[in-house]
This record gives sequence, structure tokens and C-alpha cells, in this order.
Amino acid sequence: MVANRNSKGQPSRLPYWLRHGPSRHNHAMTKIYYEDEADPGALTGKTVAVVGYGNQGRSWALNLRDSGCQPVVCVRRDSTREQAASDGFETHDVSTANDADVVCILVPDDVIPLLGLATGPQSCVIVASGYTLAFGRLATQGDAGMVAPRMLGPEVRRCYEEGVGFISALGVHRDVTGGALARVLAVAGAIGGLRQGGIELTPMQEAVLDLGVEQVLSPALTAVSNAFVQTMVEHGIPIEAVITELVLSGEVERTYRLLREVGYAVQSEYHSPTSQYGQLTRRGRYDHLDLLPTMRALADDIESGRFADEWDAERDAGYPSLTALKEQYAGPAIREYEAELRLRLGPGATRP
Repeated sequence: MVANRNSKGQPSRLPYWLRHGPSRHNHAMTKIYYEDEADPGALTGKTVAVVGYGNQGRSWALNLRDSGCQPVVCVRRDSTREQAASDGFETHDVSTANDADVVCILVPDDVIPLLGLATGPQSCVIVASGYTLAFGRLATQGDAGMVAPRMLGPEVRRCYEEGVGFISALGVHRDVTGGALARVLAVAGAIGGLRQGGIELTPMQEAVLDLGVEQVLSPALTAVSNAFVQTMVEHGIPIEAVITELVLSGEVERTYRLLREVGYAVQSEYHSPTSQYGQLTRRGRYDHLDLLPTMRALADDIESGRFADEWDAERDAGYPSLTALKEQYAGPAIREYEAELRLRLGPGATRP
């Protein structure tokens, strides 16, 4: 059912965010932090440890160093330690992070509980995802906070080098020393996470949002895409042309870029009148499909902690389900087909 209607009693076609924004319910605006609110002095004289040196860890360590910090990298004795040493960092075992003033834990969520860290009461532990704090997978004696870049790990470094930075979600989960927020903001600013604004979220809010995109939105988009592909093929459209329209041409990607840069209303004028009319007049044709119950159930599964328990069990069993699913949906057959298609269409296309 569509509960929101216009003055004529017709279902409202306005986006949900426009109909239910803060100003329409007298809600306080979400707190957003900016770079000038971060005091680099909060890290002066402090030992900053970066635990992990993968996609996020390497970017954070390099950005922190370029912002005037001198982080030490605490990792296992493997290729990541060799990479960190090659990049000029002082390297230590993971346990050394227990003695640091600020500890940035940048390993996968399911690995964090296995690290055995025992940080001190005056320390500040910062994670790049709300997951472990929200679901009780990480206990700290001292401060605990979150700086979650809304950006892929390698791009955290690239955006810093380009000077544009990125948006972050950040928040304080536990403030024992009274200085948790200052240290969280200092780290966020040092890695470039406040240049475009930092949205204040609790770890639970960040975890539900992050996992929601993966578990609530992504399956829905996959189902829609599959139904669309089947419909087009049934109408005689070659599969290569359908995939080109959706992915290979880059049009969808560039349209989303315009959504980010100029907004929906402005970018809509870049489409032809035929496109605008077709999109807008057919917008309500799916209103009879009530997606909310399924989406709410999936989101409840996340927030209740049931998914976290399931993921722990999967990890402890050696990831059998994940391995099988990856083989089914992203195995050699899929990779071979995609690689062959990209040889014929797209930037790397060559004549056979």
C-alpha cells in the first residue's frame, strides 16, 4: 500500500527522502563534521598503531604519515609486513598495538575477534566499520570509536592524494577518557575523511546501513536486473546488447556519477524528452509489489545480531557456504564468459 498521497488523493511519486526529510518532521539535523573541527593536536605525542596492512590499512597508514603522524604498522609476519616495511614503516607484531595510544584496527570484521587485542584504559580503539562494536565482537577498556570511509580501501589513498578526500561515517561508541571524540575526529581528518564531511552515526546505525546495502538492496537489484535481462532476451534482444546497456557501455555508471555531482533533478535534464516522459509516466507501475516486508525482515535480521551469529558460525566452520556460493555465482565459468565478452566489447575490445 502507498500511504502517502497528494492533495488530489493520488499516491505521491515524490522520493521518500523528499517526503520524509528532517524538516518535514521537525527532526534535528544529522550532525556533520568538517575538517576544521578536527584538532591534529589530539594525536601529538601519541603512539598511533595501524593493525592490518591490506586495502584499508595501507591507505590509512600512508595518509596518516602524510598528515604528520608517525604510525607503526602491527601485522603478522607475512607479505603485508614486507610491504609495510618496503613503504618505510616501522613494523611490529599485532600484540604491540596493545601499548599504543590510538589503535586503528583495519582487518576484516570476522578476523578482529581473533586478534586477541587487550588495549589499555587510556587508549582509543578506532575501527573502519561499526560491525564489531555494534554486535559486541570487540571489547575495549578505554575509548572506542569508528571512522568508516564511504570509499573502497585503495580509493581512500587515491582521494587523499588528489586532495578531494571522501565522506566518512564516524562516531564515538565508548568515551572513558573524555577525549574520544577529539581523537576520532583527528584520525578522520588525517586520513582525508572530513574533507567532504563526516556523518555522525552510531556503530549500529553504520552496520545496519552497510550490511543493508549488501543484504537488503543488492539482492533486490539483482532480482530486478535478472528479470529485465530475461524480458529483453524474450523480446529478441541479443544478450551482449543487454549487458552492454546495463554495464559495458558505462552509461549507467556515468549517470550515477551525475547523480552524485549535480543531483537527480539536474541530471534528469540530460535525458531526452522521450526518456523523461517514459520514466516518469511508468514510475508507478511497480507500486503493487510490496518490497517493504521482505526488506524489513532482512534489516531486522541484521540489527538483531542474527546475521553476526551466522557469520561467526560460517567463519568457525571454515567458510564452506561462502566458498560454494562464490563458485556458483563468481566461479571460473562466469569469469571466463565475462573476460571473453570484454575482449569483444568495451575499452579492451579487439577484432577477432
